[in-house]
Amino acid sequence: MKSQYLHLAAVAVLVLAVAPLPAPAASREIQDLQREMGLLEDQVKALQQSQNEKLTEIKTMVQQAIDNANKANSGVAVIQSNFEQNTKGLENRVVTPVVTLGTRMDQMSNDFRMLQNSVSDLTSIVNKLQAQLTDISNAIKVLQAPPAPPPPANGAAAPGTVPGQSVSADTPTVSASDLYANALRDRTSGKLDLALQEFSDYLKWYGNTDLAANAQFYVAYIHYSQANYDDAVKEFDLMLEKYPSDNNKIPDALYYKGMSLTRLGHRTQGAEEFKKLLKEFPNNDYSRQACSQLTSMGLRCTATAAAPKGTRKKS
Repeated sequence: MKSQYLHLAAVAVLVLAVAPLPAPAASREIQDLQREMGLLEDQVKALQQSQNEKLTEIKTMVQQAIDNANKANSGVAVIQSNFEQNTKGLENRVVTPVVTLGTRMDQMSNDFRMLQNSVSDLTSIVNKLQAQLTDISNAIKVLQAPPAPPPPANGAAAPGTVPGQSVSADTPTVSASDLYANALRDRTSGKLDLALQEFSDYLKWYGNTDLAANAQFYVAYIHYSQANYDDAVKEFDLMLEKYPSDNNKIPDALYYKGMSLTRLGHRTQGAEEFKKLLKEFPNNDYSRQACSQLTSMGLRCTATAAAPKGTRKKS
């Protein structure tokens, strides 16, 4: 805009310079023109001054905007720095304890598994001790039983037999107490085949005595120990059918029958035996083991409190 006004002024001056001297009538017009040119120059100067002032204001505003932007950037940087510091502090206060807690939980889980295994081992040891105590108790009962009558001397016939008649294979050749004690001793020492024969003889000769149920159990248990699970199931069934009461070996028989069926691959039938054990003897040590077996099969272990059965709890 300024350059346009200057250009017009220069053109006007040039026109006046080359123009012939005006007549007196045009002198006034030239003066008016010169006066207008002076006014125009004043306007141009005023306009230039106004533009300079506005440009100065704009520069000031732009500088202020730049300063404000720099301040805003500084503020954002400070906020970001504070946020990062707060985030790191929060991470140190939260994440680290959580990781530590997770590690401790893993350690506690491992300790719990070790404790569970130790309890299982302890339970097994207690069961073995209980079985040994039962065997000792049974041996004491056998020792306290009256001895069998001595064999006939000098070829005399045994009581109730005719002289000269041979002794049948069904006739006992040893007293009940000695036979049972020998069978227990041989089983404990690992002579399972001999013990099996002795317990079988005991059942053949003394099948109506108080220890007959125990002898039947040991026959079945020896088959189980020798991995003869089919024979074990048959002998356990015979014991449960023939001696359903006054028998402290009922829980043992139910458990090992269930184990025999399970190892034969009859998991459903084995589970039924475990459930029966839990129902009838919920507080027995073998019931806890049966519960563990059911859990390992993926089944629920629901022990139902049974009515007191004093005859079956007899030791």
